Amino acid sequence: MVNPKKIQQLKEKMQKFGIFEKDIMEKFILSGKKGGQKANKTHNAVYLKHLPTGIEIKCNETREREMNRFLARRLLTYKIEEKLFGTSERLKEIEKIKKQKAKKKKRQMFKYSQNI
Repeated sequence: MVNPKKIQQLKEKMQKFGIFEKDIMEKFILSGKKGGQKANKTHNAVYLKHLPTGIEIKCNETREREMNRFLARRLLTYKIEEKLFGTSERLKEIEKIKKQKAKKKKRQMFKYSQNI
């Protein structure tokens, strides 16, 4: 299950960006991925469409429907934030990780060149 605190934070963020449940079309579909009988027989993947912006999200990360609903809504807020402001927390985090990896690779290359 999803932590109630995280659910509350997501609801506040959705409200901040003007994302309302009435504007979201939600469907549950077969996930079509690994997970055995549970994934193949139940409709646990979530499809969301935000009607005002036309953004579509499909989430089948886990075998649990409620977790997929939460993840899909979180991804929808990220996409709308990117569309409104051109950037989002998620993109900033991705850039930070890329920089860290580049620094690590540079240090490894320097260490390797000194050993030769």
